[in-house]
Amino acid sequence: MDTDVADMTAAEMAAMFRHRLLSPVEAAEAALDRIRRYNPAVNAFCLVDEETTLKAARAAEERHLRGESLGELDGVPVAIKDVFLTREWPTLKGSRTITPHQPWRTDAPAVAALRRHGAVPVGKTTTPEFGWKGVTDNPVDGITRNPWDISRTAGGSSGGSAAAIPLGMGVLALGTDAGGSIRIPAGFSGLFGHKPTHGRIPMWPGSPFGVLAHPGPMTKTVEDAALLMNVLTEPDRRDPSLPPDHTDYVQALGGRIAGLHIAFSADFGFVDVDPEIADAVAEAARVFESLGATVEAVDPGFPNPEESFERLFFGGAANALRDIDTDQRRLMDAGLVESAEAAAKMPLLEYLAAQNVRNELLEQMSRFHERFDLLLTPTLPIAAFEAGREVPPGWPKRRWPSWTPFTFPFNMTGQPASSVPCGFTSEGLPIGLQLVGARHQDALVLRAAHAFEQAQPISRRPPLLDTPGTDDRETIYA
Repeated sequence: MDTDVADMTAAEMAAMFRHRLLSPVEAAEAALDRIRRYNPAVNAFCLVDEETTLKAARAAEERHLRGESLGELDGVPVAIKDVFLTREWPTLKGSRTITPHQPWRTDAPAVAALRRHGAVPVGKTTTPEFGWKGVTDNPVDGITRNPWDISRTAGGSSGGSAAAIPLGMGVLALGTDAGGSIRIPAGFSGLFGHKPTHGRIPMWPGSPFGVLAHPGPMTKTVEDAALLMNVLTEPDRRDPSLPPDHTDYVQALGGRIAGLHIAFSADFGFVDVDPEIADAVAEAARVFESLGATVEAVDPGFPNPEESFERLFFGGAANALRDIDTDQRRLMDAGLVESAEAAAKMPLLEYLAAQNVRNELLEQMSRFHERFDLLLTPTLPIAAFEAGREVPPGWPKRRWPSWTPFTFPFNMTGQPASSVPCGFTSEGLPIGLQLVGARHQDALVLRAAHAFEQAQPISRRPPLLDTPGTDDRETIYA
């Protein structure tokens, strides 16, 4: 098997399927081969079911041979974060409180859309318990590691999906984002991730984190994310959030950047950013100037909303644990239990005050985007730190939102926001650039990210791909 197939983009695979130069079975086998080689090192997948994957790939192959393709994703391998209900596979969310021994008969809307379009599921990816934090480890599956340095975190909560993509263990992945959980691991792990406008991708069952939670794509390239958006944004009767917008996100990538008015905020006026990251993101902002955009250094002007976000988010964590008894809580991530139990004691008016801050932030950013088409920021103020920790060593605060100040504000506002790779630290760790648009301007965000990606491509391979001996490691299947 030519394992270079695993390094293709989804767009490249789809083109080769159409011309019968590549079989979906070959693509699935290439992804499964990478999983056997590298999953023991990074722990991206908590469930692998080769029989089901190859069965779906053979069905896609037969459709292509008959000329009856279901679309651009027919036969493309996709990794599914283990918070999405998936027919025939358990969805444990990294928790011992959910029994795998029950019927699994339902697909979440995103998974159902993938099936309609013939995508090939390659497995379920790891998440912190109930997706509660910005790194990935849980009591069931252990620690997920960064493909660029396995001593570091891949980020979270979509850390398994993030670790899978750079190593070719699937070409597309599903993630969710309630405080940065797509963009944080995309930034730490060197891939593209998009948090869409809230409600643009249907979500069911409803998240305990309420309107903070967004499903979205995680991919090698912006074009691949646009392909996935074309599928994931199809309406589902179980979530009436937004009507279909009939946007072809792939076609929308071709628009111009010249003439856009872009704001660049290096630190929001209150964030301490690692100098290497600040330099890389400032250089990225200059790339947009070279593309013809007007870039102005300006902060959005809002005060740090961390306290209000934590009330909303950890209030959601308390909601997630409302029916879990004391004995079961002893089996859970201690940090999750501690945060949820503290939030459960929060006075109602404090929670409502946090909602007021959210509403004010939404209004302020709406006015901001009357002047600016886009906002550029670092995705994260720091590079990936030691795996298995919620915060970096010596960090002054205990909870993860304190080191994600650029991501969670836009969960509060529901705006579309992407993280695109823009460089590396001196230690070889990825740096992410965040692009934020006004609500419902997903196509513009993706177009700008695509233009940047084309102007400044990141072509390095994760070192793990070139590490001798990984072929001989035993793959552990859930």
